[in-house]
Amino acid sequence: MADEPQTSLPTTKVARAARFAKTGINVGTNYIKHYAKKAVGAESTTADLHAANAAELYGTLSEMKGSVLKVAQMLAMEKNMLPTAYAEQFAQAQYSTPPLSGPLVVKAFRDAFGKSPFQLFDEFEPEARQAASIGQVHFARKDGKALAVKVQYPGVADSIKSDIRLVKPIALRIMGLNEAQVRPYLEEVETRLLEETDYKLELRRGQEIAAKCQELNNLQFPAYYPEYSTARILTMDWLPGQHLKEFLATNPAQEVRNQIGQALWDFYQFQFNELHQLHADPHPGNFLMRADNGGTLGVLDFGCVKEVPADVYQLFTALLAPETIADEARLEALLTQAGVLRATDALAMQALYLRTMRVSLELVGRPFRRATFDFGDPTYMAALYALGDDLMADPELRKQREPRGSEHFIYLNRTYVGLFALLTELGASIKTGIAAMR
Repeated sequence: MADEPQTSLPTTKVARAARFAKTGINVGTNYIKHYAKKAVGAESTTADLHAANAAELYGTLSEMKGSVLKVAQMLAMEKNMLPTAYAEQFAQAQYSTPPLSGPLVVKAFRDAFGKSPFQLFDEFEPEARQAASIGQVHFARKDGKALAVKVQYPGVADSIKSDIRLVKPIALRIMGLNEAQVRPYLEEVETRLLEETDYKLELRRGQEIAAKCQELNNLQFPAYYPEYSTARILTMDWLPGQHLKEFLATNPAQEVRNQIGQALWDFYQFQFNELHQLHADPHPGNFLMRADNGGTLGVLDFGCVKEVPADVYQLFTALLAPETIADEARLEALLTQAGVLRATDALAMQALYLRTMRVSLELVGRPFRRATFDFGDPTYMAALYALGDDLMADPELRKQREPRGSEHFIYLNRTYVGLFALLTELGASIKTGIAAMR
């Protein structure tokens, strides 16, 4: 059964603060209930506590939409950052959330164009086909063309900074961190989120990246329509195809899955190595797959694009190079440059981080160091997640809660974890190779 349309959205700072305050109280109440039960010998597991709080938080984030829901979507992709209950609950944000009702959508068009969508287009579906964190997508037609019209939720752009301040205490409590430790990382996330609310920027990036990727095989990008777009409404072609789960349900041939996987890999490698930027939102809702022509991949949503500075590009590729794993002095120098190691670290701490990072980089960089790689073997992603579990369980690392490393790595890591997960679910065997990164 579809979610009921949302008829109102808290957009003012006061309204959103009140909603967060209510959530904070409810989360606190869940903690009190949990410890009270344990005090009297009643059964109350940590898993039960996480499940209750995850449901409470997701309910709020779905209602609030915007930046906080986008962060939940990101965290769902980072399976080792949160307890399982949170990751599973937040994963819903990858596909859909309760959509806004028709009157709110019409108001958005009148505010932007002085016309309703029914006056602007020959045909416009008032019910959203998809609803996510920043906006929702409607089907329309104009002059015989099928169009996707993305409508941003009211107040999203204005609420980002205040939302982050409001949700920060809850997030820090869950992850056991303090504000000073995460400030540069939050600033990086805030910058990307603000960019995502600028649909004029997304339109320009979508056009530019599509033009530069024309020579890549088996990719399809939508054309954009500036005359029907503003900073808060974006109109583009409605691409054919299915999202990953629906596509896999058609039982596509291995050759088709391989070709789509190769197109996905080549797209990301070309962006990173040639353009020094990345479509940094590789969750399943942003790709459409078809069996046509042996396998075709449609790429959507250029709202989140990470520009990769030259020094960060060089550092990232150097860390993945095979000679780095075998050369401790080189690895130590690169990790110091990346901010993972510090001159003030005790020798035992340096040794711990060196050992941990060598194991991590060997595993994460494995696809780049082989001519071909079979993501259809699920043991690779299982090993990545198991590594995360092992690191989280290491008593010495658990004492070192402070995040380390360049803030630029947030979206680089997010992109490649998401890419690997997509290729694994697709079950694709592809040509990779470290040489492509040089």
